[in-house]
Amino acid sequence: MRWAPDARGRLQGAAIELFSEQGYSATTVPQITARAGLTTRTFFRYFADKREVIFGGDEIPERAAQLIAEAPEGLEPMDVIRLVLHRVATEQFEGHREQTAAVRAIIHANDSLRDRDARKRDDLVRVAREAFIERGQPPLGATVVAELGILVFQVALDEWAIDEESRSMTSVIDAVMTLVAGVSP
Repeated sequence: MRWAPDARGRLQGAAIELFSEQGYSATTVPQITARAGLTTRTFFRYFADKREVIFGGDEIPERAAQLIAEAPEGLEPMDVIRLVLHRVATEQFEGHREQTAAVRAIIHANDSLRDRDARKRDDLVRVAREAFIERGQPPLGATVVAELGILVFQVALDEWAIDEESRSMTSVIDAVMTLVAGVSP
């Protein structure tokens, strides 16, 4: 079993199962690797620590910055946000609702993970802000658009993960964007 394919996926699956069953803090790396049928050394080849099983690396911020940069010229900033969020939803989340729901529940149940989630959110805002500045947005406008975009993403992600109607994540993103657009000061 140790040489079975997709060691990273097996480790993630085992970790999420254990975090859900016994809590994040009570789960050890040796328990994760035993459940996955792999070694502790293999775990650390893929992850710096058990938090990284949940949060991964910088794939989403890097992908978001790339998508913002590649968006067609002339699109309004919130249309760029919609385009980027649709792509990220399709590429990273669609087809993984149950796993996403489990991960979001694990994060919400643990103070240190909520803090880490907030830091990852801030990293994503910073990257998006810089990408919008590079598209020609003034810094204040880039900040507002980045903050709104990440707000839409976070709200849509949490709503989609628990959505009983089984809507696509892109439709939940659209619903959140409609609500944001309708909010008046």
